[in-house]
Amino acid sequence: MSDPEFNKITPEIYKALKNIVGDKYIFTEKFDLEPYSHDETEDLVFYPEVAVLPASTKDISEIMSLCHENNIPVTTRGGGTGLSGGALPVYGGVILSTERLNRIIEIDTENLMAVVEPGVITHNLHQAAEEKGLFYPVDPASKESCTIGGNIAECAGGPRALKYGVTKDYVYGLTCVLPDGRVFKTGGKLLKNVSGYNLAQLIVGSEGTLCIATEIILKLLPLPTHKRTLLAPFDSLQDAAEALTQIFMKKIIPSAAEFIEQAAIKAAEDKYEKKFPHSDAVALLLFEVDGDREDVLDEQAEKIGEICVEYGAEDVFVADNPEKQEEMWQMRRNIGEAVKSIAIYKEEDTVVPRARLPELVEKISAISKKHGILTISYGHAGDGNIHCNIIKKDISDEDWNEKLPKVIEELFREVVILGGSISGEHGIGWVQKNYLPIALSKVELELMKKIKEVFDPKGILNPGKLLPDL
Repeated sequence: MSDPEFNKITPEIYKALKNIVGDKYIFTEKFDLEPYSHDETEDLVFYPEVAVLPASTKDISEIMSLCHENNIPVTTRGGGTGLSGGALPVYGGVILSTERLNRIIEIDTENLMAVVEPGVITHNLHQAAEEKGLFYPVDPASKESCTIGGNIAECAGGPRALKYGVTKDYVYGLTCVLPDGRVFKTGGKLLKNVSGYNLAQLIVGSEGTLCIATEIILKLLPLPTHKRTLLAPFDSLQDAAEALTQIFMKKIIPSAAEFIEQAAIKAAEDKYEKKFPHSDAVALLLFEVDGDREDVLDEQAEKIGEICVEYGAEDVFVADNPEKQEEMWQMRRNIGEAVKSIAIYKEEDTVVPRARLPELVEKISAISKKHGILTISYGHAGDGNIHCNIIKKDISDEDWNEKLPKVIEELFREVVILGGSISGEHGIGWVQKNYLPIALSKVELELMKKIKEVFDPKGILNPGKLLPDL
């Protein structure tokens, strides 16, 4: 498939954009555009021709109408924390940053709903809700810098997805701008609504390819008042997986159950020069339980510990105060950065049915040995979502460029055989799109392409993402 043909931004179009957002909020110099030329996806860089920072739905509507009329590509950008290249302006054109749309419009304590703009930092929403005794559970690793709009584009998850679900489970209404500038609203503060197609859920996870969300209604929950955090070391992943299954069988649903392999912990110890508990174990499981009754949580924590020991854990470390709990979770959050600091890397975001997690880790190890390339894995054991980091260490550029595509394709094919898919929460974006046919049928891909054509017949919104080239 040939690249789409778009027009360049003329002085007249630039002037029109400036009239919409104002002099202070439009950039064309390379220095100013540099922050918008990349995200957190390895080392990819694509410069836009111009970056604009609108402040309202009206601004975005006018920008999209102008770009649609002149066939200018537009890429929407939130916090720039994406890991699949979803916010990269691969065809130049306009970067539309939502950073000025950062208002928490309402925390509705009667209906347990929040109304926010897409540029709101996820952590800021957490704090605003908690001040009212409420809880927004979605907690991606980048929560202190990622935005709600980006979370919606990727259907972000995080450790608490095990008990509380992912972004799609909390989006109840959207105000959106179509690629031609038209505005529509879908959903509302309604727990039930079957009036036609559920457009809100179609838009969640569409990676900014269908429309731009400018106002978002999110469900909130009552804030759990207490939690317990436990760390269990195992000599085998199979034992850890069996322990996890038995915990569920005992009717305990942790708010989080994280898997960390030994190499990941060692990488964090080396980078931060700090010893972590039980770091010599083959596998670690990090658990959290939360709720409103301390006696119930103590009982659940005790039962989790007993099950882990019964199924091979050497011991169970309990973080029994907020400081220790935060230390344990900071350790988990630090692992990603530590692993990625070893060398050039490629992170894959695979997901399989939870019970097949040991098989997935074994397949990753076998592929790694076959190709003589380092892999380090960690992730969300409770929902079968493993982040597999392929590391360029002690191999040449030539070997890396030759082996990497083979490793990725083999990994994805094994994941699909296990009943899984090639991305659990990072999305497809720019870097994974041509692997998508491994996971999806021709019928599914055809339907997706037709949906894209309905929303964006000119293909100007976030072009080059999600849908495969072939």
